[in-house]
Amino acid sequence: MQNRLPLWFRQELPDKATLEKVQRLKALKINTVCQEALCPNLSSCFNKDKLTFMILGNSCTRACRFCAVDKANNKSPALDQDEPRRIAETVRELGLSYVVITSVTRDDLADGGAQIFAATISLIHRLKRRIRIEVLIPDFGGSIYSLNCVLGASPDVVSHNIETVSTLYAGLRPNSDYQLSLEVLSAIKKIRPATITKSSMMLGFGESQKEVIGAMRDLKQSRCDILTLGQYLAPSKEHYPVKNFISEEKFTRYKEIAFTLGFKAVLSGPLVRSSYQAEEVYREVAYA
Repeated sequence: MQNRLPLWFRQELPDKATLEKVQRLKALKINTVCQEALCPNLSSCFNKDKLTFMILGNSCTRACRFCAVDKANNKSPALDQDEPRRIAETVRELGLSYVVITSVTRDDLADGGAQIFAATISLIHRLKRRIRIEVLIPDFGGSIYSLNCVLGASPDVVSHNIETVSTLYAGLRPNSDYQLSLEVLSAIKKIRPATITKSSMMLGFGESQKEVIGAMRDLKQSRCDILTLGQYLAPSKEHYPVKNFISEEKFTRYKEIAFTLGFKAVLSGPLVRSSYQAEEVYREVAYA
């Protein structure tokens, strides 16, 4: 178990502009995963108007042991039908050209929240069709209906995170399924082959190099285009502990291996998160 953070995790405290943006989002009742998941890059990203909207409330029906997002505990909020409008209005207000949208997992909803994803995408497209939209979706229980619903709204990138290696799922993601996540990524390509797909893994749970490379191969076989790798940081003492810190050299080596496996773009480093530098990574693939 590792307790002391390496020097490269030191981040700037939020400045006045960042705090004002946080208050503005709060006033609009808009959630961001940047805040809810305690992202270490919040200040640097918010200063550049880089943020990841989190829809469907701020309480998740899953119980992943590494995640800082609140757990629903059988008290999921009612669906907020006005949320897509508020997010589209915020996109317009901030003048965003690249929008990233994720959600909590809502197993209590018949479609997993897919219709709210689709409505949000559609309203943003109405602002300006050239706005690029990346969605980071839950597994929707493997529902093809839900996938079709989201894909029918024409997002530019569809991401679904595998999060960790298969052998750690039982301890880290007891209500999720490694194979199902791979099947979701494969299904996206079957439904809309031109859609760019993306997945992310956190390292530092005690996984072996062989297991990481094995997961990379599984993702590539599922026709995943983009891979991001970052260092896990425990949100609190109650969460799963950090087993080890991955060196920057190791992250670089994993990036090299990922490219040899055929990924079109790879972002790998201690502070990398699934939506970190999302627009830049998208452009690597879209304009290659």
